[in-house]
Amino acid sequence: MTAVTLAIHGRLPAELPRATLRRAAEACVAAAQRWARPPTPWREVTIHLVHDALSAQINAAILGHEGPTDVITQRYDSVPPEPPGLVGELYVNLDEARRMADRLRRTTWIEETVLYIAHGCDHLTDADDATPEERRAMRRRDLRWMRAALRANRP
Repeated sequence: MTAVTLAIHGRLPAELPRATLRRAAEACVAAAQRWARPPTPWREVTIHLVHDALSAQINAAILGHEGPTDVITQRYDSVPPEPPGLVGELYVNLDEARRMADRLRRTTWIEETVLYIAHGCDHLTDADDATPEERRAMRRRDLRWMRAALRANRP
């Protein structure tokens, strides 16, 4: 497994320290990188923490969908003369994480945020959730990776 440059951009609420989110994101990236088939070197993953307005703009521009969403994933493969490897961007919507946690009441917004990162990393492996079977398989992986990432943050 290759070392991956991980960057996190955006403001975080005080109750989620950047170091905590970084460790969780590193665990999700590592899990996805191990799972990816065929094995592909990953060079860089950038996580953009966004809110509804920016999520809706990006969703319209990239996917042609209306309104905000939980996470948007962009994957770029290297082109010569760049070194080989995947470059990925995740746009994680913190407003949606809070809404979903409030609605479900069985998760916190921090857990939802890490779940969105896991889901975005799953998409970086080229996994798709277009069919019910694919959605179920991704959901199982995403939850497994989220739980492992949250355990990585326990003292």
